[in-house]
Amino acid sequence: MKSERRTNQRGFTLIEIMVVVVILGILAGIVVPRLLDRPEEARRTKAAVQIRSLEEALGLFKLDNGFYPTTDQGLKALVEKPGSGRIPARYRAGGYIKKVPVDPWGQPYVYLSPGAHGDFDLFSYGPDGESGGEGENADIASWNLD
Repeated sequence: MKSERRTNQRGFTLIEIMVVVVILGILAGIVVPRLLDRPEEARRTKAAVQIRSLEEALGLFKLDNGFYPTTDQGLKALVEKPGSGRIPARYRAGGYIKKVPVDPWGQPYVYLSPGAHGDFDLFSYGPDGESGGEGENADIASWNLD
């Protein structure tokens, strides 16, 4: 009976495991270089996601208080209640975000309220850190996110 049990137990052979490892290695060899060749695109996408997130927090601030923070109050108004300028009467306890992020290139986001493109303008100067630019150096702005 013991020998019958052993023959009924099935598992993966070493060759089957090696075939799977080789296939995974081939896939990794194809996919990883494609991801690593596009770090700048990943940074631009991260900036766009952060801008959208900040826009949502600004929208909640306005919903609670009836106005957007001023340029002087800046994005810091999303973390702690402003002490100067127009003081929000119904500021949410704990703020609207935990901390103000910096863009993927380590620079602060630029916030202007009122903005030239709407109630507020929110943007990053991108990798060159300067206004304008083309291609990979172009600014990432709330009013023209794709």
